[in-house]
Amino acid sequence: MDDTKQPDPSFETALQNLEQVIAVMEGGKVPLGELVAQFEEGSRLLKLCQNRLKDAELKVEQLRQASEAESAKFEPFEIGRES
Repeated sequence: MDDTKQPDPSFETALQNLEQVIAVMEGGKVPLGELVAQFEEGSRLLKLCQNRLKDAELKVEQLRQASEAESAKFEPFEIGRES
């Protein structure tokens, strides 16, 4: 058994993998044992994505605060929602 740990995938890769896991699980043709394994993998990927988003939010907040300290102003940025 190889104990070397693989680096975590990027946010984008983890999200894509999570979407694939969800699609497999929703397909309804997965044996119970594999379904449990898919659920565990999906949970791991979800946690990884959440942590990456938290890290990004923290970095953005730090940059915002640093810029405010330098008298720069940021305009609010809103992401449009798809219907």
